[in-house]
Amino acid sequence: MNEPDPGTDSKRVYDPTEEHEFPDEKLNAILEFVDEDEEITTYLEAQNINAVDRMQYNDHGTKHIEIVRNRALCLYDLLKAGDVDFNGARQQGLDEEDESVIIALAATLHDVGHVVHRNEHVYYSIPLAADILDRVLAEFYDLPDVVRMKGEVLHAILCHHTAETPLTTEAGIIRVADALDMESGRSRIPYEHGGRGINTLSSQAIKRVSLYEGETSPVMVEIAMTNAAGVYQVDNLLKAKLRGSGLEDDIRIVAVNTNENHEQLVERIEL
Repeated sequence: MNEPDPGTDSKRVYDPTEEHEFPDEKLNAILEFVDEDEEITTYLEAQNINAVDRMQYNDHGTKHIEIVRNRALCLYDLLKAGDVDFNGARQQGLDEEDESVIIALAATLHDVGHVVHRNEHVYYSIPLAADILDRVLAEFYDLPDVVRMKGEVLHAILCHHTAETPLTTEAGIIRVADALDMESGRSRIPYEHGGRGINTLSSQAIKRVSLYEGETSPVMVEIAMTNAAGVYQVDNLLKAKLRGSGLEDDIRIVAVNTNENHEQLVERIEL
C-alpha cells in the first residue's frame, strides 16, 4: 500500500526497504500479510459505501487508510529519531518492535466501523477490529501477547476520535495522522458540494502536507496552501486533533502560502 511518486523532499510514505529509527522486520512482515488479506482489503473498500455513496461525506476507504498509515509510520520514525518516549508497548511488557506494529494495525483498521454507520463509527470499529486482530495477531504472537497487542491497537483506534483521550504515544500518533489526510480537497471536514463556503474554500486550498525533522521539535508538519483560507482547515482539523494527543510539544505546524500571484494575505504562519 504505497502512494505514487511521493518525492524525496519530506517523509510522506513509509518505505520498508529503507533504514528506519526503529526495528522494522516484524512490521514489514505484518504489513505484507495485511495487504494480502482478503477480509481486510474488503473492509477497506466496503467502509466507503456509507460514508461516500450514501452520506456524500469524504473518502474513508482504501485511499484514506493508505495515507493515514503512511503518515503515521513516518511520524513514528521522526519521533523515534527525536527520542520521544513510547509507552504503549513498553508498559505492556512488549518489545520496541511492537510499537510500529500497533501503529500500523490501528491505522489500517481505525475506520472499519463505517461499514455499520458513519455516525459513531469509532465505537463500531472496536468490535469489528477486535475480531480481525484475533486472527491476524495469532499469526505472529503467542496468546498472552495477542491479548496485550490487541488492547493497545484497540485503544489507538478508539482515541483517533477527539472525544477520547489517548493514554499512549502510539495512540496519539493515530489521532494526528488521521488529520493529515487533507490534501487537494481530501479534507476530514466535509465541505459543501458545489458550494463556496469556508469549508469548501479552505479544503481546496490545501495542496501538500509534508513531514520534516524539526529544528525546535522532533517533527515539523508543513502545510502548503494556495490561499489563506487554508488556515481555517488546519486550525479546525489538524490543531484540533493535535490538541489532547500528548504530542503537542513534539509536533510543530507551519502553514505556507504558495499562491504564485503573491496577492496572499498570509505567506507563512506557525499554528
